[in-house]
Amino acid sequence: MNVSPTYRSRLQVATLLVLATLLTACGINNIPTLDEQAKAAWGQVQNQYQRRADLIPNLVETVKGYAKHEEATLTAVIEARAKATSIQVDASTLDDPAKLKQYQQAQDQLSGALSRLMVVSERYPDLKANQNFLALQSQLEGTENRIAVARRDFILAVQKYNTEIRTFPGRLWHSVMYSNLPIRETFEATPGSEKAPEVKF
Repeated sequence: MNVSPTYRSRLQVATLLVLATLLTACGINNIPTLDEQAKAAWGQVQNQYQRRADLIPNLVETVKGYAKHEEATLTAVIEARAKATSIQVDASTLDDPAKLKQYQQAQDQLSGALSRLMVVSERYPDLKANQNFLALQSQLEGTENRIAVARRDFILAVQKYNTEIRTFPGRLWHSVMYSNLPIRETFEATPGSEKAPEVKF
């Protein structure tokens, strides 16, 4: 049977289109897509931590004017902020669980120091009435909520990614094409966080 070159080239193009359609629909791109979503979600967590770090100096300066003798609390906040911002992280941090944990611990220490600062503010009625302080406190509370949302989004992105590389057909594509992409670690609660904190005035 003699097949004309025109027919053969049309058959090849049709075969390529069918193969391309099958490969597109089979999930071959799911793993890198989900990996990038996890990295983007991590970037948003870092963005919110940076927002908090940027607000803290203004908050501390406002409190200083009213609570000069609360130097220990202010110093703890400043030191916790310095430690939290000194740990440099990027997308590769997602591949290093120890570095991720160290970063999270520094952020948790900063959260604790800020909580103590808010308790200090309760002792000073004039400070609580100060418009600058109220605005900063509101922004900080909003930022803490944004951090919680960003963490949740990151946890969900990591869950989707990890599920994809551990189930079929993602597991197959992971072993064949993306074996260099590891299972991602997610946030873990700080030890003891299941207990309600004690607030003493």
